[in-house]
Parts: sequence; structure tokens; C-alpha cells
Amino acid sequence: QVQLVESGGGLVQPGGSLRLSCAASGSIFSIYAMGWYRQAPGKQRELVATITSSSSTNYADSAKGRFTISRDNAKNTVYLQMNSLKPEDTAVYYCKTSIRQGPSLRILDYWGQGTQVTVSS
Repeated sequence: QVQLVESGGGLVQPGGSLRLSCAASGSIFSIYAMGWYRQAPGKQRELVATITSSSSTNYADSAKGRFTISRDNAKNTVYLQMNSLKPEDTAVYYCKTSIRQGPSLRILDYWGQGTQVTVSS
């Protein structure tokens, strides 16, 4: 099995920063794309940022210039550095990874349990 453990969420004032981490563990052969998504109350889950195995990145317009996604392949970990946070960034943040558990197995998507980010004064 595969487990994704997220950390780094919390309460921060507007203009502040947080760094989210998501570590994958378990039966892993290869990790492909990794990403962060968020879901605010009453809204659909939306993409924040993704990063490929070759470290190509993609950001939602709302994240561009403020958030940075990165990964440490040796640690099977993806990070999201969030700066200049705004109240509208308040949401539960989820990581998603695409993982192959064996050389002949399909690539499957796995989700973390979510971590709450609250931006408020």
C-alpha cells in the first residue's frame, strides 16, 4: 500500500508564509507527477500547482508569483512554499501523487488526508 502524510498547515496572518510537505511511503516503484490541490468550504476542489518527475511545474493563476512547488525525489516528498498568503487562500490542501507500485503495474493516483490552512487576522 501507499501512504501520503501531509504536514505544515495552520493559522497564519495575511501576508504570512507557510510551507506544506507531503511524504509518500510504502510500496513504491516510481513516482511521477506530484501536486497540490485545495478545497474551500462550499467550493469544488481545485488545482494549485503540479510538478512532473523532471521538475516541470504548473501553477493556477491564483498561485503564480506567490507559491512555489518543489520535490525531493530521494525523500519521495513534495513541498508547497506559500508566501503573501491571503484570506482567500483558506482551504484544506491536499497532495496528489501518481505512483507505480511495480514495473508491470498501472500508474495510480493517491491523495493525502488534507491539511487545513487558515489565513486570518
